[in-house]
Amino acid sequence: MAQPGTLTKRFVHKREFAFTLQGDVYLRYNCFSNAEELKKQVCALNPTRFEIGPMYSLGERKLARSVKSGKLFTPLKRELVFDIDMTDYDGVRTCCTSAGICKRCWAFIANAVRVLDSALRTQFGYHQLLWVYSGRRGIHLWVSDDEAMGLTDELRRAVVGALTVIEGGKEMVKKVNVRGMGTKSHPGDLPPSLMLLSEDGWRTLLKLVPDKKIVETLEKRWENQPGIGSSKKWDELKAEVKGTGARNLAALEDIILQYTYPRLDAEVSKHRNHLLKAPFCVHPKTGRVCVPVDPNRVENFDPNAVPTVMQLLQELDKAGESANWEHTSLKPYVDMLDRHVVGILDDVRRRERARAVLQHDLNW
Repeated sequence: MAQPGTLTKRFVHKREFAFTLQGDVYLRYNCFSNAEELKKQVCALNPTRFEIGPMYSLGERKLARSVKSGKLFTPLKRELVFDIDMTDYDGVRTCCTSAGICKRCWAFIANAVRVLDSALRTQFGYHQLLWVYSGRRGIHLWVSDDEAMGLTDELRRAVVGALTVIEGGKEMVKKVNVRGMGTKSHPGDLPPSLMLLSEDGWRTLLKLVPDKKIVETLEKRWENQPGIGSSKKWDELKAEVKGTGARNLAALEDIILQYTYPRLDAEVSKHRNHLLKAPFCVHPKTGRVCVPVDPNRVENFDPNAVPTVMQLLQELDKAGESANWEHTSLKPYVDMLDRHVVGILDDVRRRERARAVLQHDLNW
């Protein structure tokens, strides 16, 4: 996302755009002087997707020559970005696997969005946050505050470290160990749609309970009553744990974190030169548009109901010859992005006014 004002004049021609063409041809380090140049190139290449990188120390022509000659160039500014993928929840969801996603397992993404959005706003003071559906099975976050744009790789690693609670591979049952780490944002309780209805689901949960007596009690009860709902099972576990000591209460808190805390792809966030798929791209396998998501209504978002290419073409045909995106189901999502850009513009104007006042005072 291009930062407006003075920053645009200094950096927009240094922003990297990467294109993926038919046949998996990959073109990196493309820079453009303005939006019209970018549009012409996209129309000419017809890429299957394009990704956005950092603003580099060199402009469009010098950057291309430097890549060919092997000369060094460095990233200067870049949004702080995060990637949450549904496949990282395969160990706790029981309705879908791999690339599959439905409204039920979207609850895990929704909870992760609420936690991460709150943590970045309250603990780090960021407020220019844009959430974007990935088009298939996850969600991306772009943090465009000026302070976030200027973070070095070292500082980005520190931010990710402060937000990381879930660690370990598939072979690890318990992935949370945050005793004594009081700075983490606590998500509160498990979502009502927790996948405990199936036997695989509740047995996975009970593996995280350290008290064998509680495990045996609930195993026997749930085996004999397979129709007990997810919420009821969770309430029964809490009732069994109540009054049994700090160890079991701590385990309960860890379970909440393991099921609901954001599972971040740390490598995406740590490096300024990491690419991230641009908003409003079309996912090549689903045909869905990568649309912005309102974090305040994320639980109502249905990944299977977002606009697709075929749907948009049909809407344009129905609207007539003079129709454009404003006549399609894409409009509310474009409006959401516009509001985000307006917020960034307001921040830039405030900074430039403050800079002008400071310069005036220094010259006085």
